[in-house]
Amino acid sequence: MPLAGRPLVEWSIAALRAVPSVRSIVVACPPGHAHELGGDDLGVVDGGATRARSVANALAIVDTELVAIHDAARPLLTPELVEGTIATLAADPEAGGAIAATPVTDTIKRAATPAAKLSTFPHQSGDNPPISVAGTVDRGELWAAQTPQVFRVEALRRALAAAGPAAVEAATDEAMLVEAAGGRVLIHPAPPENLKVTTPLDLRVAELLLAARG
Repeated sequence: MPLAGRPLVEWSIAALRAVPSVRSIVVACPPGHAHELGGDDLGVVDGGATRARSVANALAIVDTELVAIHDAARPLLTPELVEGTIATLAADPEAGGAIAATPVTDTIKRAATPAAKLSTFPHQSGDNPPISVAGTVDRGELWAAQTPQVFRVEALRRALAAAGPAAVEAATDEAMLVEAAGGRVLIHPAPPENLKVTTPLDLRVAELLLAARG
């Protein structure tokens, strides 16, 4: 996916290359696309059908004490955010990981119908039944998890080994696996512009933010 004249993934790679403590970068990409990536500092592995499989494939060739996992779909990553998340973890030897996250600012409603069971977004189709509110969640203690997520490699490997295959495949981030294994995960506050590109509107917003950076 192109963004402001460059493939989406290249924005994250450029940010990681600017972090002095980053020794190497491993990209999990769709099979057959490795030739599109350049640079002697890049290791490339085949991605999997799920996030968990892609991470496992990349982690297999990691030999450092710490590893930072980042979504290519977050192209506004900055070296400062990577360094800050690493520093948060490094400051607590007992913690297994540290994640970039932002406080939730919207009022959060818990619905009686899981979103996964809806055929499409409610405003796009009349095929879905009315959605009832089952309750309101206190947002005061809620944070929206982002990436980068930095882990002690051995803690992450132990968490992956301890979780069953179903739990690993269902995980939407690696922090939840470390948490489930009893590890402590720290939060490093991230700027709101560290957005994830999932819709055409997100792509346009990312373009505008990159243009503002100059």
